[in-house]
Amino acid sequence: MTDPIAEAFEAQRERLRAVAYRVLGSHADAEDVVQDAWLRLSRQERAIDNLGGWLTTVVGRLSLDVLRARRTRPQPDDRLPDGVVPLDGPEDDVALADSVGLALLVVLDALGPGERLAFVLHDLFAVPFDEIGRILGKSTDAAKMLASRARRKVRAAERPHARAERDVVQAFLTAARDGDFAALLQVLDPDVRLTAETPDGVFVVLGATKVAGGAKVPAAAVGGRPVLVGGRPGVVSYGADGTVVALLVFTIAGGRITELTVTTDPAKLSARAARPE
Repeated sequence: MTDPIAEAFEAQRERLRAVAYRVLGSHADAEDVVQDAWLRLSRQERAIDNLGGWLTTVVGRLSLDVLRARRTRPQPDDRLPDGVVPLDGPEDDVALADSVGLALLVVLDALGPGERLAFVLHDLFAVPFDEIGRILGKSTDAAKMLASRARRKVRAAERPHARAERDVVQAFLTAARDGDFAALLQVLDPDVRLTAETPDGVFVVLGATKVAGGAKVPAAAVGGRPVLVGGRPGVVSYGADGTVVALLVFTIAGGRITELTVTTDPAKLSARAARPE
């Protein structure tokens, strides 16, 4: 004999998983949340008039709890400087970037729990603000304000040429690794400015020829991890103990690098490493 409650839940499972995944950015966490929602439903004794709405509320609240818990416990990427978002991290990160877009992934990572939940539920899944307010324990107007604030951040983060910029960075790193002077000149703006923040001080090199011929890019950075830094493409490199040892940040215009900042000073890296609560 089939269980009507189980059947009703299974009909909602994919949607609930999609909601939790886009809020949390992790398949594993999303599965845990959906399973927890099922356990709560299976223990529910009273009839539920709007099962879809009830389950969305439960999944939303559970997801919010997970987001808040993340902010109170160390995460592997907390060692990254503030504003640095990895692009090649766990498979979940890449899949989420594909499903919601890179710019949205970047800003979702920076949103507060309430902002993230309000934006995802309303703008991606059309959940009414009064329901979102109940999930957050806030008024409908407060939920609208959270989603509006998140929406402004998303729009500010939209960068249609992000992939092309990363291709330029990769071309630069490949040329630097190979010592290909001509290839470096092709990706550097003639008036490029390189700023090197080192333990011995800050040094500036101007011009493509000098940057390509004399500037030193940390060897570890050539094989480092691609990131976005305040929306700009970059590369971060780790030492053997997992700490950040170098950060490269690129400014690109017209398909060429116009500015490059290389930070290897541990003091500067550590001073920027704490993420805001």
